[in-house]
Amino acid sequence: MKTNVRNDYDALADRLKEKSRLGAVMGILHWDQEVIMPKGGAGSRARQLAAMASVLHEKSTDPEIGDLLDRLLDCPEAQFNHFEWCNIHEAKRDYDLDTKVPKELVRELAELSSNGHAVWAQARENDRFEDFAPTLKRLVELKTQWARCVAPEKAAYDANIDLFERDATMEKIEPLFASLKTELIPLIRDIVENGREVPASFLAGTFPLDRQERLGRRISEAMGFDFEKGRMDVSVHPFSGGGDFTDVRITTRYREDNFVESLFAVIHETGHGLYEQGRAREWQDLPVSESLTMGIHESQSLFWERMIAQGKPFLRHFLPLLQQTFPQQLNGVSADGLYGAINRVQPSLIRVEADEVTYPLHVILRFEIEQGLFDGSLAVDDLPGVWNGKMEEYLGVRPPTDREGVLQDVHWSGGAFGYFPSYTLGAMYACQFYRALKNSVPDIERSIAEGNLIPVKEWLNRNIHSRGKLYPAEELCRQVTGETLNPDHFVGYLKTKYGELYGLTGQTPS
Repeated sequence: MKTNVRNDYDALADRLKEKSRLGAVMGILHWDQEVIMPKGGAGSRARQLAAMASVLHEKSTDPEIGDLLDRLLDCPEAQFNHFEWCNIHEAKRDYDLDTKVPKELVRELAELSSNGHAVWAQARENDRFEDFAPTLKRLVELKTQWARCVAPEKAAYDANIDLFERDATMEKIEPLFASLKTELIPLIRDIVENGREVPASFLAGTFPLDRQERLGRRISEAMGFDFEKGRMDVSVHPFSGGGDFTDVRITTRYREDNFVESLFAVIHETGHGLYEQGRAREWQDLPVSESLTMGIHESQSLFWERMIAQGKPFLRHFLPLLQQTFPQQLNGVSADGLYGAINRVQPSLIRVEADEVTYPLHVILRFEIEQGLFDGSLAVDDLPGVWNGKMEEYLGVRPPTDREGVLQDVHWSGGAFGYFPSYTLGAMYACQFYRALKNSVPDIERSIAEGNLIPVKEWLNRNIHSRGKLYPAEELCRQVTGETLNPDHFVGYLKTKYGELYGLTGQTPS
């Protein structure tokens, strides 16, 4: 390889590493804002984040990066390996996105997103959507402007989706979600009308927060989360974040009357954290080591939460620990009884508390609303009524307050439109990945039942986490499972599992 070509690649890599480290600083600032920053610091933090975003934008749009990329992309394929070409192509994609957006728009989006979080949190606390509406309107306007800059040939909402789920579009997602609605609404109705009672009274009571915290940490450690390179805290909305794989931050929230919510939030966010901790060390701070799409990221959290922790082998093993932690409520409860209670289907108001059958409809509702916001068919001021109507139509429940309805999620306050579809795509990937795990490691459920979760973590590290951005999501899925994403596996899994749990006839796929 010619020396000047290698020098060009090394110069690009140095710039990419600098960008990654600046992004990590912003990640820590965001974590601090949601976890320990005093409320009075919101304005100052917004200005700090805006300043950092401006610096990062300047670094990202330096014409020298464009010159380096032009020279590198002219090189024959054999001059770089697969990993290096991935870094080059990812850098080209990001550079094209960054250079198309005016600095003023970048700054305003960063500042409004930061301020928007504080506005949303206060509006949610006060149950006043009208206090958040002006911010939401402006965010939609700015994200529409952003979409026109980065992808004028696309619908504005498609450009926003692509930011989280590359190559996904409304045209691809709509028929998928329409199919899920067709399958799941009748399934939920059959479960509700079936009338079978699944005892769960032992999940109610008073669960001391210090015990919940210790329980969550023990299970997170059992899953393989490295607390030497990570931590767990409390936030309004559970999330994962931090700097890089050496500094991964996960959060949960606690309720004294519900230990299941906090525990499964810990498991969910630990799944995200394990993905980050499992990234390829040798490519630290370079694009090739980064996580793939948000759908793949969500597949990792849902894999652990839904496929592992809600399964019989996991619950059989950890039942004694749960009974030891909360003896007053759980002594005498059987493993089958715990399995039924944990997997109980009950249409509810809050997405993050929803069971795995009703959860996709929470996502579909948000997807449809976001479509309306961006194509102009839905006005922001009408959003609470539309939200409540769809909740009643899809799940048979109607939010009595905006806090339990349209204000429940943090995503829109940060301008994260197009994120929600990734949750349900992630559930489908998780189901398919779990089938692949069982096929490749036939005794894996015995290992889980013995409390040995490390083989699960190592399989995910090897097959998904360490592959970073080497392959598109559909290709990764094909390599891991033998086929591209197939929603029939997800629907079949739900019908079989809940057909058995609720004694439904005709729900087991042929």
